[in-house]
Amino acid sequence: MNLPLQSVKTDHVSNAKDQVPRRISIFGSTGSVGENTLDLISFAQSNGAANMEVVALTANRNARLLAEQAIRYGADFAVVADDKKYDELKAHLQGTEIACGAGDAAMLEAAEMEADWVMAAIVGAAGLQPTLTAARRGADIAFANKECLVCAGSVFTGAMKQGGGRLLPVDSEHNAIFQVYDFDRPERITRILLTASGGPFRTWTRAQMAAVSVEQAVAHPNWSMGAKISIDSATMMNKGLELIEAARLFPTPSSDIEIIVHPQSVIHSMVEYVDGSVLAQMGTPDMRTPIASALAWPDRVASPSPKLDFSNLANLTFEEADAEKFPALRLSREALELDGLAPTALNAANEIAVEAFLKRHLKFLDITAVTEQVLTSFGFAKCDGEITLEDVLETDKEARRKASDIVATLSA
Repeated sequence: MNLPLQSVKTDHVSNAKDQVPRRISIFGSTGSVGENTLDLISFAQSNGAANMEVVALTANRNARLLAEQAIRYGADFAVVADDKKYDELKAHLQGTEIACGAGDAAMLEAAEMEADWVMAAIVGAAGLQPTLTAARRGADIAFANKECLVCAGSVFTGAMKQGGGRLLPVDSEHNAIFQVYDFDRPERITRILLTASGGPFRTWTRAQMAAVSVEQAVAHPNWSMGAKISIDSATMMNKGLELIEAARLFPTPSSDIEIIVHPQSVIHSMVEYVDGSVLAQMGTPDMRTPIASALAWPDRVASPSPKLDFSNLANLTFEEADAEKFPALRLSREALELDGLAPTALNAANEIAVEAFLKRHLKFLDITAVTEQVLTSFGFAKCDGEITLEDVLETDKEARRKASDIVATLSA
């Protein structure tokens, strides 16, 4: 199901909500996207945007950094997902007026707080419930958590429609498409070209990748990202998930969405029109650029991101994405074509496999192999019916169980 993003770009243009947000919550504030968002808020405030107010910040386990952020930005509420970190968070916030909490209930409480704009940057399916809660109450959702759309596409789009908020893509590729896509006349678009850096193993053979270490896999050549996303980039599952996300976001047939490798990461994606024109969004590989775009939409806000120096751009190259070398691309396309709960199972199995690799319980090439085995085991048929949140959660749970069993067998 496609979200009608046309309304995101054109509705309520004169509304005060379209100004730089006044009340902001960040789910996953201690991760790379969260820290970049806070950096942009600091930059904006130093340049006169004094109307930005941080409402709630959440983190997974990093209580110390979360407390430092909450104090620095004057947050009303700080939440750590790990219950065991509550006492540490409380101690760091002692003597302040900042409320704190821990666990799932506190995460949902943070999502219920009246923030105009919410950055959804919790990695993985863990971000689904808080983001759905914020969506249902009408917040504008800037989402860097692609799993919300991959795992629960129709459920998430339904929550956005229910709340009436706007969905603002933060992934550099989807934000790039968002900026150059003609939502008023989508029939004039012939292709979406989703660019990929190719990751650290773009020029490696499968035989070479068989011995890849954790350290090699997390060393992305262009972007500074968290460990999970870096591994997904190395397997190219990240691009496969972005393919599914793009198909849910933009009213262009999935068969007309192509992945192309662009090693320099300067062009972040392109849209081709019927007359042969190709519109590209360009910029340095810095997440603060797409975050700034989402933060101020439909306006613009200054960003400290380094600007492109065209005189020093020696060349921009493009290559065909190799689905044989990186089978995650094929699996993602297959899951997208099946739709329904297949993308949910794909994402869940991949999360378990990536975690096992990071813990050195699984070999690099086994990440995609485990994911494919789990996806095959479900025997999904093409689904056009309605999916409920309960369906999503049950499939996610079962896929994780199956993946864990396979990992245990391989690592025994």
